Amino acid sequence: MATQSPFSWVFQAATELVSGLRPPNWVTDEIRNRLILLLNHVIQQEPAAQQRLARQSGKCVLVRWQSIEFSLRPTAAGLLEHSDQASVVDLTLTVTEADPLQLARKLFDGDRPAVHVEGDVQLAAEINWLVDHLRWDLEEDLSRLIGDVPAHTLGELGRAGARAVRDFVRTPRGSTKAGS
Repeated sequence: MATQSPFSWVFQAATELVSGLRPPNWVTDEIRNRLILLLNHVIQQEPAAQQRLARQSGKCVLVRWQSIEFSLRPTAAGLLEHSDQASVVDLTLTVTEADPLQLARKLFDGDRPAVHVEGDVQLAAEINWLVDHLRWDLEEDLSRLIGDVPAHTLGELGRAGARAVRDFVRTPRGSTKAGS
């Protein structure tokens, strides 16, 4: 029989608190700008990705999660830029997972969160291809800055830390591992 933690109410309260918070607009804008820079960096590593995005140039993609939303537009160069919210939206991607902790758990497990797709089918197919085929090689970027051996060492440390976080997130709330 599974026993519930006496502190389960803390997790529930934290989830409700986090889901109700809305960061200031300038924070959301900066996060969006940094995310677009990162996406463009990763896209530039894959010429096929740039070609696919260039074919969708000018179309608008609206990405939504809870009350946070932002618009992206592929450019003729095959990169992404911020799009004005007043633009006509060709594709809307809405992340349907409302619980931030469950969303984090899925992402740490390497799973895709559930997404409601509405709009241009061809654009959605190109975005799906990007999600399936693009990966950021952080270790390669680090090796350009600090050399191969230190970058590999930092990569190993990062992977070990990610495994520890993943194991922590995967452990059901209120349970303990055997032997603890």
